[in-house]
Amino acid sequence: MYTVPRAGQRGFHQRTQYNNRIMIMSNSENEEYKINPSGGYKHFGVVQGDYVILRGSIPGTYRRLVKLRAPERQRVSKVTQPKVLEIMI
Repeated sequence: MYTVPRAGQRGFHQRTQYNNRIMIMSNSENEEYKINPSGGYKHFGVVQGDYVILRGSIPGTYRRLVKLRAPERQRVSKVTQPKVLEIMI
């Protein structure tokens, strides 16, 4: 039926993605990181200019604007420092 929603274009809606990590922020002129394979990336080409490599997935199509900001939620550390009560030699 035409009334049943089906998979399609995600559109230009604002999405919020949590728990992604910035792995590398650099420029294509930087000699430290060589990210362009020979011939460029499929459906994208050769990266020229500034780029960010993130850990995790990003919703939307390629070449879509991605806004980054500082986290609002507090980061909870699950690992606590051990309390040394006694040392025996």
